[in-house]
Amino acid sequence: VGLGKVRSGRVSMAVWDLSVTVEDLGADAPPITVSVTSDLHIGGVILKLVEKSQVKRDWSDHALWWEQKQQWLLRTAWTLEKCGIQADAVLIFMAQHKSLRLGLPNGLTLRLRACFSGPVFRTVLGICKMLNIRRPEELSLLRPVEEKKRKKDKDLSEELHDLTEVPLTSVSRPCLYNGMPAHFADSLQTEKVYKMLSVSQPAPAPEAIAKLYRPASVVDKAHIHSRWLDSSRSLMQQGVQENDRLWLRFKYYCFHDLEPKYDVVRLTQMYEQARWAILLEDIDCTEEEMLLFGAIQYHINKLSLSEPQTMTSSPAMDDLDSALQGLEVKLDGAESSPQDMLENLTAPELNDYLKIFRPKRLTLKGYKQYWFKFKDASISYYKSKEESLGEPIQQINLKGCEAAPDVNVAGQKFCIKLLIPAPEGMNEVYLRCENEEQYSRWMAACRLASKGKSLADRLFQSEVQSILSFLAMQQTNPNTHTDDSMSINTHSLVSPRYSKKYKVKQLTPRILEAYQNVAQLSLTDALLRFLQIWQALPDFGISFVVVRFKGSRKDEVLGIAPNRLIRIDLGVGDVVKTWRYNNMRQWNVNWDIRQVAIEFDGNVNMAFSCVTADCKIVHEFIGGYIFMSTRSREQSDTLNEELFHKLTGGHEAL
Repeated sequence: VGLGKVRSGRVSMAVWDLSVTVEDLGADAPPITVSVTSDLHIGGVILKLVEKSQVKRDWSDHALWWEQKQQWLLRTAWTLEKCGIQADAVLIFMAQHKSLRLGLPNGLTLRLRACFSGPVFRTVLGICKMLNIRRPEELSLLRPVEEKKRKKDKDLSEELHDLTEVPLTSVSRPCLYNGMPAHFADSLQTEKVYKMLSVSQPAPAPEAIAKLYRPASVVDKAHIHSRWLDSSRSLMQQGVQENDRLWLRFKYYCFHDLEPKYDVVRLTQMYEQARWAILLEDIDCTEEEMLLFGAIQYHINKLSLSEPQTMTSSPAMDDLDSALQGLEVKLDGAESSPQDMLENLTAPELNDYLKIFRPKRLTLKGYKQYWFKFKDASISYYKSKEESLGEPIQQINLKGCEAAPDVNVAGQKFCIKLLIPAPEGMNEVYLRCENEEQYSRWMAACRLASKGKSLADRLFQSEVQSILSFLAMQQTNPNTHTDDSMSINTHSLVSPRYSKKYKVKQLTPRILEAYQNVAQLSLTDALLRFLQIWQALPDFGISFVVVRFKGSRKDEVLGIAPNRLIRIDLGVGDVVKTWRYNNMRQWNVNWDIRQVAIEFDGNVNMAFSCVTADCKIVHEFIGGYIFMSTRSREQSDTLNEELFHKLTGGHEAL
């Protein structure tokens, strides 16, 4: 026999039977058995299967799924031996694209075909191309939070909008036909769905809002963020089955390169996500802010019900652009031009009498007035203007601080809450200003200083104007009369907390007063203004995870924001410490003990294990935000998928 092998030049390998279930033949059909050898490649197995099934159809989307290992066999040139497949392997031959029920930020549920075999990152890319949402890297999929079920709701089945016949396009920017992608213009039904995607939905009934899940605490919010799918593994690997329901949401709050002309669906869904975050109290805001949000929603609803308007570029866009640029994390400082260097040498100052209050200092009871000087990125204060040539009582460096508004326009309260990084945690300081103008200048200065920028920065004036216009919107004009009080659905515009606190006749006039300040805005400007105010909220863009810090015996909350990590005391909800990504040297995950360790400049180290979420979710958030900061306008249409997976993939990186 040995001589026979040499003479023929081939080693005859043992032939064995491999059973494969073909999903398309139905659940009751027996598996198909094919005779194979260990050196047969996966493509050869598929060829034998197709021949033996005797079904004439297009099998190009099909692939083999290995049930025991929970993995796809997509490398068709690999042999069975290389894959490690033996006769006991449970293999299923099935389509890689399957039907999925997808819940959108605006509450619509679509049925569409999605890729179950590639990484979720690529699946989201495919879905966003089809829905005409640019910048798909900012979105991801998560498992839905169950709504409260009531006995009388048993018969209510959700309305599904079927898009399974709409082809998944491979074009990055599809051709528009009548203002919509060509693949939506094929039928009246798909045209109708596209309009629902690109126009804000009517305000829901208060009963519908009350029925939806509302996070009651920061721990509840952390449980929602533990539901994000892993971007580097496929839907199938994560137990998602055909026709399962998932949510598509904006995950990373760095909205890059917004163009109203091309981003109709993106802008509308972004607004819807912001609106629902406010209505369901997922993000805190003051009463005045809630009334303003209600007024802009009312305005947007009115404009959306009238003739559909096309999105246009607008002056507000420039403001938003600068606001969004401020949100983007700059990891590497751009090279300074000689002009910038000259400006910094002659950096302007702010000088004013302000009042200061330090809650944790027993020496200062209540607010006390001092002469304040703001220069570069720090504040100094003195007993009086005359003494400002000497040594200050204290100098506070604001780089890396948190600056949050504490404002009540009606009550003429204009305070800035500062959280200053300190070795032992965060020091809390309140500054009280006399009026809107003073507050706008100092708040703009504090926000820029927190990013390490001085008053010479060209964003300073636009930041001041943005704050002033926001305050102007909150001013009420009780003399303005309007006839809209009958048509306004007041309790649908505010969160349940305010619906319970005030009667309709108390809320309606206040919302209509605020409405007078926004009534002149176009639809695009109104959407952008809503997003701008949402982004100015202190808790904007923070995703929460319950963690246990190394050396600590209690659970705490880690807040993950677009530019920083925040340690929050679970007992009192106070910010204990903030770490900025641009001070981060490296981060590592010990996958065996599920611990994340991060090293910052100045030999600052911290480590924690995750309680509510897999540490892969935290790893992906940090890596994802760092990836978002690498995007530039010059390469606006190219997406470096490989870099995303390197930064977020962990030990399973592609």
